[in-house]
Amino acid sequence: MNAGRLKKILACMLMGTMCISSLAACGSGQEKEEKSKKESADSNKLVMAWWGNQVRNEKTQAALDKYHEMNEKITVEGQFYQWNDYWSKMATAAAGKSMPDLIQMDYSYIDQYVDKGQLLDLTPYIESGALDTSNIPENILEMGRVDDGIYGIAGGVSGNCLFYNKTVTDDLGITMEDNITLEEFIEIAKEVSDKTGYRAKLIQDVNYMGEWARANGIPIVEAKMPVESAKEYEPFFQILTDGIKDGWCLTPENIDPTGVETDPLVYGSSPETMAWVTMNGTSNQLTAFQSAAPEGTEIAVTTIPTSDTKVSNYLKPALYFSISADTKNPDEAVALLNYLINSEEANEILLGERGVPASTKIAEHISGLISETEQKSFKYVTDVITPNCSPINPPDPTGMSELSDTLKKIVEKVSYGECTPEEAAQEYYNKGIELWGE
Repeated sequence: MNAGRLKKILACMLMGTMCISSLAACGSGQEKEEKSKKESADSNKLVMAWWGNQVRNEKTQAALDKYHEMNEKITVEGQFYQWNDYWSKMATAAAGKSMPDLIQMDYSYIDQYVDKGQLLDLTPYIESGALDTSNIPENILEMGRVDDGIYGIAGGVSGNCLFYNKTVTDDLGITMEDNITLEEFIEIAKEVSDKTGYRAKLIQDVNYMGEWARANGIPIVEAKMPVESAKEYEPFFQILTDGIKDGWCLTPENIDPTGVETDPLVYGSSPETMAWVTMNGTSNQLTAFQSAAPEGTEIAVTTIPTSDTKVSNYLKPALYFSISADTKNPDEAVALLNYLINSEEANEILLGERGVPASTKIAEHISGLISETEQKSFKYVTDVITPNCSPINPPDPTGMSELSDTLKKIVEKVSYGECTPEEAAQEYYNKGIELWGE
């Protein structure tokens, strides 16, 4: 090969290399620009997750849309689920450190998430004023305290309660008085069942164990069983056994635990497949139940029957708004939280669906705007529960959700006659010992 030709080949190769380098640089620049745009877009996007019913979903999404209107650079993606699905989704996201920025948190779970470092301490934002809590009474603000930090702001305050079909009881001439005993309730339940076919859904809502245990002085308030033997739980399961036998208690094949819309209080093909009373959520769910009820049916709320309702009644945060420790945009997430608890515009949309607003200023502002059903829910909290209740238990200890899952299975077995009250009590007690030791 002559020298001239070699020079030409080398020149072409050099030019090709320069072109490739130039293209690579160009490509690199485009990638950086696209990445920068994506990061900028991500910094302006928040994700909020909640569990709930259709009423809550619509109101919350409308409030988030309003926030975007007021803050055009910020978009909020809403994610909503039924109760059971919600916690499995959050557990998966928490494990992958990809939880939504703003999440609904429940009283029974908040300790677990704080212990694992999965929630943001809001104290610095409260102290700086970025999160305005000046109109939230101290006792309500303290509901969100775990150890030395505030990890949740009550999205609303509600009371434990029983929902019932007032149309059915009115037709029978029965007045459901507040604070009746369990014995009085059973007599009413028998009468309703005998005359209409509707049965009661009470013990099957395993949360009733909490109220029953409070009234009997044996609530679980720390990671240990509060009794010396299983025998103390036998009366609880005896109520269910007797209720099924006597016909006033709904049987499990007619119970769908997924949410308000499928609760037998409002869903079913006939009285025999439905409940006239249910214990599914706290008083802030009254609006949802009324919305899901058949036309012409009035749903009302009363206290949960126990041996001592003053001891078993309590006020609680219907839920919390918490911020994930995974958030990449804590300031923006706090601003959204501040909007939800303090904005008149937001709460003119939400209208206390999550309970009586934590902010007294907001509660007063919407008092004249809420529906008749929502006013009943507010009145129940202020006039019925508040003057006749005891302090709420501490948040559930780690392991309580596993014990509750076991209780659901035991209750189903008792309902089907597959085990006696004595066997059920022993299985429940043994599970607690397995979780927490003697």
